[in-house]
Amino acid sequence: MAEPIIVIPYDEKWKDEFIKTGSLLRQVLGDIAIRIDHIGSTSIVGLDAKPIVDIQISVNHLEPMIYKPLIESIGYIHRADNLDKTKRYFRESEGMKRTHIHVREVGSWSEQFALLFRDFLREHKEFCNQYVEEKYSLMNRYKQAHERHQYVEGKTPIIWKIMNEASQWSQRVGWKPRKTDI
Repeated sequence: MAEPIIVIPYDEKWKDEFIKTGSLLRQVLGDIAIRIDHIGSTSIVGLDAKPIVDIQISVNHLEPMIYKPLIESIGYIHRADNLDKTKRYFRESEGMKRTHIHVREVGSWSEQFALLFRDFLREHKEFCNQYVEEKYSLMNRYKQAHERHQYVEGKTPIIWKIMNEASQWSQRVGWKPRKTDI
């Protein structure tokens, strides 16, 4: 059952939750995972967010899904109904801490997008403020659980505004992904 949309102030525990889960994923995946990164709003210190830790696992190939039974062995469920064909998506089992796991191909546009978005916001507080303001506005507009899709879609304009700035910044500084988080 979908939960209502809730954005809360940054919580230091999110980093610890990522380290705990990311380390467990590294343990079961070994070298299959080229990178394991904390992405999304919970990965940006000081940024208010939905209390859901997003983890990106970068692999050489999405298919065959040799990582699937390994991720499932620690309690995560593959969501085959995910419409985004650039990733494979896993969620927590009932009773586990809310976690979204995104498996993407290393070097792919979607993998790089998530890393650039995160790194840019970590360096640019003014864009964090704009993003948070929009998230609270959308949360207040789409309070019901069944309106989650509208909340997500409503963030699209601010995300692309930030990514336009991030793209220019990446060219100025010669951005490339930092060392993997786990």
